[in-house]
Amino acid sequence: MSSSRAALAVDIGGTFTDVALESGRGRFTRKVLTTPQEPEAGFIAGVQAVLRLANLAPKDVGLIVHGTTLLTNALLERKGARVAFITTEGHRDTLEIGAESRFHLYDLDIDKPRPLVPRELRFTVRERLSSAGDLLLPLHEQDVEAIAARLVEAKIDSVAIGFLHSYVNPAHERRAAEIIRARLPDAHLTLSSDISPEMREFDRFSTTCANAYVKPVAARYIARLEEKLTALGFTAPLFLMHSGGGMITPDTAREQPIRLLESGPAGGALFATSIAAEMKLDQAMAFDMGGTTAKVCLTGRHGPETARQFELDRVYRFLKGSGLPVRIPVIEMVEIGAGGGSIAHVDRMRRLQVGPESASSVPGPACYGRGGTRPTVTDADLVLERIDPESFGDGAVRPSRDKARDALESDVAKPLELEVRRAASGVCEIVDERMANAARAHVQESGRDLGAQTVIAFGGAGPLHAGEVATRLGIDTIVVPAGAGVGSAIGFLRAPIAFEIVRSLPARLSAFNAARVEQLLGEITEQAVAVVARAASRASITIRTSAFMRYVGQGYELEVPIEKMTATSLRETFEREYTARYGQPLGALEVEVLGWRVSASAPPAAYRPPAQGDRQALRAGQVMDDPAVIAVSESTTFVPAGFSARVVEGGHIVMQRHKR
Repeated sequence: MSSSRAALAVDIGGTFTDVALESGRGRFTRKVLTTPQEPEAGFIAGVQAVLRLANLAPKDVGLIVHGTTLLTNALLERKGARVAFITTEGHRDTLEIGAESRFHLYDLDIDKPRPLVPRELRFTVRERLSSAGDLLLPLHEQDVEAIAARLVEAKIDSVAIGFLHSYVNPAHERRAAEIIRARLPDAHLTLSSDISPEMREFDRFSTTCANAYVKPVAARYIARLEEKLTALGFTAPLFLMHSGGGMITPDTAREQPIRLLESGPAGGALFATSIAAEMKLDQAMAFDMGGTTAKVCLTGRHGPETARQFELDRVYRFLKGSGLPVRIPVIEMVEIGAGGGSIAHVDRMRRLQVGPESASSVPGPACYGRGGTRPTVTDADLVLERIDPESFGDGAVRPSRDKARDALESDVAKPLELEVRRAASGVCEIVDERMANAARAHVQESGRDLGAQTVIAFGGAGPLHAGEVATRLGIDTIVVPAGAGVGSAIGFLRAPIAFEIVRSLPARLSAFNAARVEQLLGEITEQAVAVVARAASRASITIRTSAFMRYVGQGYELEVPIEKMTATSLRETFEREYTARYGQPLGALEVEVLGWRVSASAPPAAYRPPAQGDRQALRAGQVMDDPAVIAVSESTTFVPAGFSARVVEGGHIVMQRHKR
């Protein structure tokens, strides 16, 4: 992208749609209410508003980056496609059986996540490959033909195909897809060998079905969005943010929409990383609190923590193993059902509860005056005078303190026989404590020192609550960056064009076949490069390779960078990484590799605005003592008792705890 043209980013959240534009004139931001029934309408409204603010036209934009919660919501609300799943004979119920682990050991009435594909739409065929990919039983094509006829009758929109050991040899899956495509030319197909070519059948099948479930939704949405952008006169390329922290083209997103699930939070992590790099912070905790959820991610100047899998739709909100596994590259974070729109209520035991149900943008918190009558965290913040109604949400709504008081009075204060301000304080204390608990557990599980973290707070509600959360965590420093209210959108503009592939090929180092591994890495490198090359020159692409290794008998792997393709080098690197993580190696135990990873990336546009376009009223060196409310166009910062705040270069606000 030419530095003379603007870069535009749009993040559709559960409550607000955030827009950020950067050009040679500076940064311009806008927040508009999300339009859940037609997400692209809010997208276009926000884009038009920010263009007016910057006095630019569509032709002046050279890059558009987009992230959305649309597909996550489709999965959570079970509003995706009608999907059929075809698998190897004998494995029809793998989606139901799962990994045969009990995430709640002593609960006899345990609830498990409901599969995305009901049993009557799960079909099996006779075929079998060995774990090495060798043929044991040929694909019975007549079985696939018979299934295809049934799928036509059932009016199936999308088909997921996952065979045993297809991650080693995809031939049977591809032939089955050819047969299905001939009978259902308009159906969307997803192959497990394409979407998640790794061992562990339950994870692979679950990811494949999830991709198939949202594929038609993604295709329709992207087509509508592209059509509207073209009609408005935009000629800039459109990229979509993926959960691993990179950008992909619409064509790739249409084929693998499952990679878009955590796109908004990934942008927030990149935003926090850029701030950590700017301020030379080695350890930082990104705290992103929006209207619907709050997210916590560990990062620093060298980048955020990453993972290969996350869980969707957990039956038990914070219990690992109670959700549907989705095995894709993702930035590691914890997500809490605590946002500005989280609804407060008193339960049957007269206990005050907050969330996880959210008022979202429709009908919204009571103070919005858009039909919502139940009190939320935003209503509590307004009653406590932590929000300036005149500047709230970039003017997208004008919150009413009277409506907020009425809702808290009827649903919280009266049932608990409290004064309204005390009820509002209780709502905020509960949500702050819940977020602090989740953050504390996440930091401890990662083996980090909680006291060494600096909180980087952003999102519409993050700067409002970061001070109280930090107090509970014993953290002394908080950074509220310029543009915090639309941090995820700004993070999109810091993302590389990137794609990664992980492929299983188990190998013990005692019998290591370097030639076979190099052949595999060559194949998947070309696949990853081909995806990135759709949007970047091959000369700009950087390749990184790594291996997932463990001692034989262990249940989990450690990612290890590949320095030399020899058994000796792999073991040395593994033991070095293992010692750094766990304190010491395990001696002469056998080491094995389960999977290989290739990441291809090209840098984002080498471009930064010369000046900030927001927080014009703040100047470097300003100091504010507690308590204080600092209101700017797209977010409000609350400085609680025990902290002071100062403005540093770049318009960032740094809150520091008073010396104890």
